[in-house]
Amino acid sequence: MSTAAGLFTPFPPFSPLPKPTPKLSTSFSLRLSSSTTSLRHRQPSPFSTFSILPGEDGGDINNNNNNNNNSGGGGGNHDNGKGNGGDENAGDKNKREAMIILAEAGRSMESLPKDLAAAIKSGKVPGSVIQKFLGLEKSGLMRWLMQFGGFKERLLADDLFLAKIGIECGVGIFAKTAAEYERRRENFFKELEIVFADVVMAIIADFMLVYLPAPTISLRPPLAVNAGVISKFFHGCPDNAFQFALHGTSYSLLQRLGAIMRNGAKLFAVGTTSSLVGTAATNALINARKAVDKSSVDEVENVPILSTSVAYGVYMAVSSNLRYQVLAGVIEQRMLEPLLHQHKLMLSAICFAVRTGNTYLGSLLWVDYARFVGIQKADEEENPVLE
Repeated sequence: MSTAAGLFTPFPPFSPLPKPTPKLSTSFSLRLSSSTTSLRHRQPSPFSTFSILPGEDGGDINNNNNNNNNSGGGGGNHDNGKGNGGDENAGDKNKREAMIILAEAGRSMESLPKDLAAAIKSGKVPGSVIQKFLGLEKSGLMRWLMQFGGFKERLLADDLFLAKIGIECGVGIFAKTAAEYERRRENFFKELEIVFADVVMAIIADFMLVYLPAPTISLRPPLAVNAGVISKFFHGCPDNAFQFALHGTSYSLLQRLGAIMRNGAKLFAVGTTSSLVGTAATNALINARKAVDKSSVDEVENVPILSTSVAYGVYMAVSSNLRYQVLAGVIEQRMLEPLLHQHKLMLSAICFAVRTGNTYLGSLLWVDYARFVGIQKADEEENPVLE
């Protein structure tokens, strides 16, 4: 509340007159009209897809501020516009926009989550983010999900984030099974145990493939002063290497590369763990089948757990990581969202088509990769047929 008081009280507190109740004056209303006009969903041009990656200020996710004079070479300036040059007032502008939106909605800072209120006070988030938060809060499900910091940061950056998780997980089983059949054809049922392992690994990993590389509105508090250099570096990296930077912040090319490295490490752990679960379950089914059907003892072999798990972790860290970074940060946020922001149904349909194709492509690549590194062998490789 101290921030609000500072905005609306023009004189020091030593005045003998009592402090007036904060109201929007006529002169303030003039500023309000110009400020809120700039907040109403002005989408960045889709033709600026790669123009701001090296560290320039990408502007608000919902407002491409072309008057921002950030030089962009400072290596990921996260001081919210309180550094040097033309960005000196960016934090104050963000704070003013946010307070205007709260005043319009009749909300106080105390009614907001602590991390969001702290971000407003520090000038980290513009008014458009507060608008989106107030809109999402009207849904009971969204309000519940935003109790979790990770979901809140992703929903504020993309209000279709939950729908994309549903798309990815819903399409996952069908697309991956179809891709397995496309590659194996007549050997599909002979290699059913391997197919099952692939599908189990995919379902466990699908959620994380959407969650980790998704663009975010960072509400994380700053690290302690005595934090290590590596921790500080990765703390300043975006969650998606290609995502827009909010007005008053920027990401250097090195920080964007750091986002790929950090997500790669996380997805390696996710892939390795999910593969351990999947292959362990598959081996259990194989052993159960051998116990029931003695004739299948020599036909079916156990899946190698360690080599398969490590190979899948590497695949997730490299192939899946890069594909989903580009999908979420470039195709969806920088291309589709600016063009179809006012047509959510069409945007959702196109995202469904693009993510379905990406999932299917990933399944094809995994089968080829698994055979290339030798953890899976097709019958035609073991018994080649002349064509």
